[in-house]
Amino acid sequence: MTAPLSPARLLFDLDTLRDHAMDAETLNALAFVMANELYPLLAFRQALVFECRGDAWTMRCVSGLATPTEDSPYLVWLGPAMRWLSTQVADARPTWVARDAVSAPPRIDEGWREWWPAGAYAVPMQARDGSRLGMLVFLLEAPPPAPLPDVLHGLWRTFAYCWETLSGKRRRGRRFSRRQWSIVAALLAVLMLVPVRQTALAPAEIVSREAEVVSAPIDGVVARMLVRPNQPVTAGMPLFALDETTLRSRATVLSREVDVADAELAAATQQAFDSPQSKSQLTLLQGRAQQRRAELEEVTAQLQRTRALAPRAGVAVYADPNDWIGRPVTTGERVLQVADPSRPGVLVQLPVADAISLEPGARITLYLSAYPLSPLHGHIIETSYEARPSDDSVVSYRLLASIDDIPLPAHARLGLHGTAKLYGQRVVLGYYLLRRPLAALRAWTGW
Repeated sequence: MTAPLSPARLLFDLDTLRDHAMDAETLNALAFVMANELYPLLAFRQALVFECRGDAWTMRCVSGLATPTEDSPYLVWLGPAMRWLSTQVADARPTWVARDAVSAPPRIDEGWREWWPAGAYAVPMQARDGSRLGMLVFLLEAPPPAPLPDVLHGLWRTFAYCWETLSGKRRRGRRFSRRQWSIVAALLAVLMLVPVRQTALAPAEIVSREAEVVSAPIDGVVARMLVRPNQPVTAGMPLFALDETTLRSRATVLSREVDVADAELAAATQQAFDSPQSKSQLTLLQGRAQQRRAELEEVTAQLQRTRALAPRAGVAVYADPNDWIGRPVTTGERVLQVADPSRPGVLVQLPVADAISLEPGARITLYLSAYPLSPLHGHIIETSYEARPSDDSVVSYRLLASIDDIPLPAHARLGLHGTAKLYGQRVVLGYYLLRRPLAALRAWTGW
């Protein structure tokens, strides 16, 4: 037993210990301070630091041992000894446990007599929520003299606060018991069986359900667009004109060839009365004149088709006139559309990766980018069974839906884009959440 310290020295040592505990960056560093730096105050034979994890006790530090050998007989005995000693400490107050005052199990008593002195001073480390963090055990020949236990009370609280902070218990909060985890798992399992409606999101555009394609009537070069984009048109109104220069030149040449063929035929007819040879050429000249006249009629007919006419009333739908002026086109090539704005619909490009089971009649909600607070509602009237690359090079299914809002909203204008929400069949929540992960797993593993 060391000589009693003066009050000034005692306060200095306590302040130093608190500083060292607060400076510890890890739990092992804190355990080293607790096990080794209290010797000037308690003069213990040995100090032990144990951490409590549920019902298990793990040794953190032993004073005087830099690297404890865990398979040594002494450290093997410490495990059951610590579990028994923890039962002798009922609350958060430090407890003096004397060997002769308790009835320890034979194995514990035998090891105590061999390795430990007359008593052990057990200081429990408690978190602020009352859970036990660990225990600090001092092996002494006699209990600490008064008033040292009262003086050290503040130091034990400092050690417990630092221990709780370094172990992260305050961040983790209270632990759930096995029964509580079982209840949570059962609730989640029941929740996964709740029926929900399967949905998918896809890009969409407002189009006309009554639209006709206007294509190039003949091969040629677009000379001018006669209507502007989104301009109202009537049936029979010219939409665009092809360049006529080549056809008019060809018509002029053929007209001269027809005149020549007619002149040759007239001369041969006059000579046929006197010359049998000229009479034999009449059939050939007549055929040549008819051929030239047929070619002229064909070119004349093509000249009449250089202007494309609107097949119905509506609006002209295309992007920019400058995209077409001077552009060569072939017969049947699409140039624009004539759409009826009073019959709008929704064209949806549903990517294959997001596809769900949809049937005609399934509900759809369209959220326009320009009017996100005014959705449009409708149902699917047409679906494609073949997926093709969309304008964004994404393989998608083409869906056509109606707009059922009555009266028709003013913002349901052709050409507006947005996002469509498609409503499929009802499925359980577990399938709804795990459908895509399961599909990806099967794609990667083949299972």
